[in-house]
Amino acid sequence: MISSSTVVNSVVEKLRAALARGQWRSGDMLPGQRELAEQLGISRPSLREAVIVLETLGLVRSMPGKGVVVLEANFTDTANEGSAMAGASLEDVLQLRYTLEPFIVGLVAQSISSKEVGQLRLTLMDMREALEANDSDACANAYIAFHEELFALTSNPIFQNVVQQTSNALKQSADVLRNSPQHLAERLEENEAVVRAIRAKNSAQASTEMRRHILREGQRMGIELNIPDDNLGT
Repeated sequence: MISSSTVVNSVVEKLRAALARGQWRSGDMLPGQRELAEQLGISRPSLREAVIVLETLGLVRSMPGKGVVVLEANFTDTANEGSAMAGASLEDVLQLRYTLEPFIVGLVAQSISSKEVGQLRLTLMDMREALEANDSDACANAYIAFHEELFALTSNPIFQNVVQQTSNALKQSADVLRNSPQHLAERLEENEAVVRAIRAKNSAQASTEMRRHILREGQRMGIELNIPDDNLGT
């Protein structure tokens, strides 16, 4: 089950209710993190986790460098979508990531701008600084932010929608490894390899590095993915 804290669940319900009554409409940007966190009386990390849940439900989308935009959504349907996603196992999620994310980074490598590469590298710098400071929470949050930024760089709306369904599951997989500095360091190294390939506009290498990363994520969680072309696993 994909779960979150009582605080985060409470915030999610408050924001869903506000969206349902039209406090923010489709296309509107939510208030900035600091302002919204103060309004709700919660910490910014809790707000970020709540936003991840709302993204999973298809209600909002995080736009790197811009903020969080409200999407047009059917509030009856989103509850069913969330329930379906909550029944997914970590292996299910990793299989989906293995299928989708390597293709996405391959596309991104073909068209990414130098500014966008710079933003990805800055996020990885945040992850490295958090790792050096032994702040596993900040490190895991930066890891999630990095993958969300990658997803946001694809212009395919179908990919965007599917990725939103896995965002909260990605958060849960980060929680599984949150307290392991060795694993966090390995993740950072693997993500840096992805960015190097993207920066070189080498689509094939970027895809290969992402497949390797996801397979190793599974291994770190004790999951051996049943992948037909699992040559990278070794």
